[in-house]
Amino acid sequence: MTGYQETLTDPSYHRQIVVQTAPQIGNTGWNDEDDESARVQVAGYVVRDPARRPSNWRSRSALGDVLAEQGVVGVAGVDTRAVVRHLRERGAMRAGVFSGAALAPDAQLVDRVLASPAMEGADLYGAVSTAEPYVVAPEGETRFRVAALDVGIKSNTPRMLAARGVEVHVLPAATPIEQIVDLGVDGFFLSNGPGDPATADEPVALTRAVLERGIPTFGICFGNQILARALGRGTYKMRYGHRGINIPVVEHATGRVAITSQNHGFAVEGEAGERFVTPFGPARITHTCPNDGCVEGLAGEGFPAFSVQYHPEAAAGPHDAADLFDRFVAMMADQPAREGARPTPTPRPRDEEPAAGSDDEAAAGSDDEAAAVSGTEPADASEPAAAVGQPAEADEPVDVGVHGEPTMLLPQTVIVPTADAHDEREIDETVVLPRVAPAEDDPDDDAGGRHRLIERHDGEDV
Repeated sequence: MTGYQETLTDPSYHRQIVVQTAPQIGNTGWNDEDDESARVQVAGYVVRDPARRPSNWRSRSALGDVLAEQGVVGVAGVDTRAVVRHLRERGAMRAGVFSGAALAPDAQLVDRVLASPAMEGADLYGAVSTAEPYVVAPEGETRFRVAALDVGIKSNTPRMLAARGVEVHVLPAATPIEQIVDLGVDGFFLSNGPGDPATADEPVALTRAVLERGIPTFGICFGNQILARALGRGTYKMRYGHRGINIPVVEHATGRVAITSQNHGFAVEGEAGERFVTPFGPARITHTCPNDGCVEGLAGEGFPAFSVQYHPEAAAGPHDAADLFDRFVAMMADQPAREGARPTPTPRPRDEEPAAGSDDEAAAGSDDEAAAVSGTEPADASEPAAAVGQPAEADEPVDVGVHGEPTMLLPQTVIVPTADAHDEREIDETVVLPRVAPAEDDPDDDAGGRHRLIERHDGEDV
């Protein structure tokens, strides 16, 4: 399957463990074009069947080699669909991946997992933001200039704007409003990113300052939550996050349904079509997910701002929502000229261009001791190998703390999830998770390993 490179390098997955449902991962290797950031962002990776060798004309490295080089732990030979069914019943949870010298009695492993920080209250966007501003030049004539606040921006997002004649100034998360005003921008973009939006006080305050100046604003994913909080809405931790490339979203004004790429464990409070008052004028909930009623978009009425919870830039995923970038450009074109902003040129026609990216996600591995890195320096190689975090449903990630030596996929590993923070039930059972049977002719497959899930529950069979 494809799309795993974009997933692994998406900053929204920072400090999380990704579980892949596609049975084989790593078949297209690793190329030089599809990274969504400068490094692999996940803290841990769980797959069923890593490809033995990549086969793709763009491949430059094997997936397992890249993960090992960057100190990212993974585990293979796991029945990942069984894990996903478990997570869908229980919700996202913290977890640990342990092997080698890091293995210990179950109670000790659970204690290590419980000691890892939860995702609720996690302040992570600063860890993935750019340290210095940079500019992505437009294709052809410069039509508009946009300040993009990087709270975890993916590489394809500025490219989507640049393809529409937008000069994109990507700015650190701590950028002051004065710097944005001095740039004379025509618009303000809020990117995707990791963590709890309730911790994003600085970006929320900046967004309010931008709205006070009437600068057209567009946000996606984490940016949707930042805009919502700037407008006075609350956000909350979802028990079951949205993770995948086939999630439907309804636009209430038109009834149009788009199939979208999503990756979020927090959401905005609100109901379908709800109208609410903000300091800048009325606003409305514009999009929801028909699966669970989750808010998927909002917009100002009388002031130029809108946002969506999903990823219109895809990478990986469908391109149904790419026209939202055109809507942002049209919003900037409709605004009266502001002092210091670029004069608006006559709009020019452009060809439809596909968003970069593809349709699934993946991994591969080695035979050393395992450890996970959550955006930190690799641990000392002399330490026992282990990783703790919060696996997620389907391709859902998890909160992660890290211990041990950075290495890659092992056939014998203990996976220790615990229930999420609001679950008060006791841990009182060890569940043996089925291991995928090795191929008879595969001498590299260790048939002796079993993967154990240790979880909180209230006594029912799992």
